[in-house]
Amino acid sequence: MNSSEMKGVVGKPLNRVDGHAKVTGTARYAAEFPVAKLVHGVTIQSTIASGKIAQIDTRAAERVPGVLLVMTHLNAPKVSGEAGGERKLPLLQDNQVRYSGQHLGVVVADTFEHAMQAAAMVNIRYDEAEPVLHLKDNLDKAYVPQGKIPRNEPPDSAHGSIEQGLAAAAVKVEQTYTTPIENHNPMEPHATTAVWQGDRLLLYNATQGVFGDKKKVAAVLGMPPENVRTMSYFVGGGFGCKGSTWAHVVLAAMAARQVNRPVKLVLGRIQMFGPVGFRPETMQQVSLGATRDGKLTALRHAGTSITSTFDEFIEPVAKTARMIYACPNIETSHRLVQLNVGTPTFMRAPGEASGSFALESAMDELAYALKIDPIELRLRNYAEADPDKNLPWSSKSLRECYQQGAARFGWQKRNPTPRSMRDGDTLIGWGMATATYPTNRSPASAIAQIKADGTAIVRSGSQDIGTGTYTVMTQIAADALGMPAEKIQFELGDTNLPETPVSGGSQTAASVGSAVQLAGVAARNKLLQLALADQASPLYGAAAEDVIAQNGSFLLKNKAATETYGAILSRHGLKTIEARADAKPGEEKEKYSMHSFGAQFAEVRVNLNSGEVRVSRWVGAFGVGRLLNAKTANSQLIGGIVYGIGMALMEHTVMDPNRGRVVNADLAEYHVPVNADVPNIDVIFVDEHDPHVNQIGVKGIGEIGITGTAAAIANAVYHATGQRVRDLPITLDKLLFT
Repeated sequence: MNSSEMKGVVGKPLNRVDGHAKVTGTARYAAEFPVAKLVHGVTIQSTIASGKIAQIDTRAAERVPGVLLVMTHLNAPKVSGEAGGERKLPLLQDNQVRYSGQHLGVVVADTFEHAMQAAAMVNIRYDEAEPVLHLKDNLDKAYVPQGKIPRNEPPDSAHGSIEQGLAAAAVKVEQTYTTPIENHNPMEPHATTAVWQGDRLLLYNATQGVFGDKKKVAAVLGMPPENVRTMSYFVGGGFGCKGSTWAHVVLAAMAARQVNRPVKLVLGRIQMFGPVGFRPETMQQVSLGATRDGKLTALRHAGTSITSTFDEFIEPVAKTARMIYACPNIETSHRLVQLNVGTPTFMRAPGEASGSFALESAMDELAYALKIDPIELRLRNYAEADPDKNLPWSSKSLRECYQQGAARFGWQKRNPTPRSMRDGDTLIGWGMATATYPTNRSPASAIAQIKADGTAIVRSGSQDIGTGTYTVMTQIAADALGMPAEKIQFELGDTNLPETPVSGGSQTAASVGSAVQLAGVAARNKLLQLALADQASPLYGAAAEDVIAQNGSFLLKNKAATETYGAILSRHGLKTIEARADAKPGEEKEKYSMHSFGAQFAEVRVNLNSGEVRVSRWVGAFGVGRLLNAKTANSQLIGGIVYGIGMALMEHTVMDPNRGRVVNADLAEYHVPVNADVPNIDVIFVDEHDPHVNQIGVKGIGEIGITGTAAAIANAVYHATGQRVRDLPITLDKLLFT
């Protein structure tokens, strides 16, 4: 049959269906669910980075009115901190202190204020050890990761001979680039409300993965997974830090079982620096070799990043170098150095954001060395197929991104000489960089239910982390069902619903959207079959392909016959009809390399006297497959670019070099962009149809916006000032005193 699947509301700038709930305050976040007999938990954190607890005195805390429990390693129940999942969790199982900010206890009291007061009264005496805190001082201890980088790829790769490629090069660029620790800082802090119902556990959790939490908590506590239910209807930002199950989630459940009361545990802003991950510090060596006419002969990208002493997290900074440019000799590697810090984690475009800063800065340096326009250099090394996987692209519009972005930006007017463009005491610089991010997808399921009252409910246990999942899934469902969007209710955020993956890796739209589309079509077809087989229906005996579904009705093409969904259900005595669909990747990843691509163009203005850098203009052009919602897609790309502006110019988690304590653990001192820091951002969507990635043609857009952004700014700063800053963030001191 025919429907409005490809020409309905999908792609249109539909307003957020959850917008009213958010602006009126009826949208409930993890810490806002009303629960009877609720009590409050506050964690006690370490003030040293390495050592042991010699003594922990909880007597004063236990005397605070309203205190129900002070849980430490001395009285915590035994659990498995390593069971299942991807994180090893310190869960009060011993007296070891592994990093500053580690949770060493939980106080539970009748009010948050009593719990805070009691937590401050716990006295801890340490046997302190010398912490290992500096990447540069411990490079000799760098090791090859035991695990693999995301998407099950090895940490190192090579094809051709990098040494021969460098030897054959007429021009070389060999430089080191560094990025600091960065913290996610979502507006909503991490929060968990744990409610025991007999031997069953209900978790209201601020999470990007309800099913991951369910499985991890069940494994750690030794419970059947079906006895754990996780709910997360709204998330106030995550950016990766809420993609894993952290210690506070399990500690809340442990404490709730101890006091036999529901426990709400919300981390304070300062407590979110360390125990819930961060973007790790990196040191990246990039070596490029090229012929005089700009053809790459060698590309080496070697990344070293930090991890904790008790777990392993790999920041895949060199992953992009494997596939972005055509080169006969490419070598990439990843190394780790263990420090007394918390375990790092995914942060918006993990690996690609940090790695693109280094690689795209090096490409700019090569362009200047060769006296070739930076866009032209990239075009001369345009990869028509994936050089790493030796596969064709499922689709690639990067050439069009360069062309359209450059035209909109006015790149042809650029004077390539550094310090050649100015406005009085202001130096003006233009820079560009390539953006790319892989297209990811995981198994997901959904149920679509058509109701006799002319409405429909579609359910899938995903998460809306602020990106518009409620809205785009409503649009997909509306077209699949052949119904108006306002008649669709989409439900998510509950492990009692069909299973979906974590909302990370820009995969939710592709994964969940595919399942929603299949479920909607299946439910509609079940209803159609009822009508076609029913002699009382005006559609009786028609061929399915001659029927159009729209506005909640079936219509015969070129005929007046029509019947509403509600009429069909009512005549059969049915209140609803439903269908479930399970969507998963097939063999397409074996046949094609799948990526989104883009081109970033930045204008900066640098004060000649103070060194202050301001981003004054931005154009980003992207080929990201099919758009589900023009408005939310535009916002996603703008958000990624703003994130990249922060990465380039501001964000830097500062640790006390002796004690390992974060000294700027608040939004007053950890700087992120505000409105005054962000120029008009012009986003171009290059029209792109990809028939291979999935049945809805979606590539995902949550992360590509940040890739290439920091490099474009760094390249623009060089163009403005003639000074190459290779260490993020680009602060005025690095321009004034280098």
